[in-house]
Amino acid sequence: MSAAIALTEATFKEAVAQGATLVDFWAEWCGPCRMVAPVLDDLAKDYAGKASIAKVNVDQEPGLAEQFGVSSIPTLLVMKNGAEIKRFVGVTAKAELAKALDAALG
Repeated sequence: MSAAIALTEATFKEAVAQGATLVDFWAEWCGPCRMVAPVLDDLAKDYAGKASIAKVNVDQEPGLAEQFGVSSIPTLLVMKNGAEIKRFVGVTAKAELAKALDAALG
């Protein structure tokens, strides 16, 4: 089980409204998404109590994917107080994601 929070259209806005959140737009069938999953689990542990790590399954929540213009997965958004401040598309190194989260927290 992932350490990341699963988000839906109903829970998304409230979940990202406060603080820093890294949101992964992914799908079960996506190989690169499976490669990123353990990195996100590590970040969830590293940033526990500081930032949230969340996932949006694009097959189950196509409206959110459309709302954020997600056309390739994985797409990772760094959100601060509800606003997107950084976007990564494709497999991204843990250090890059941590640097973006640190900037959002800074």
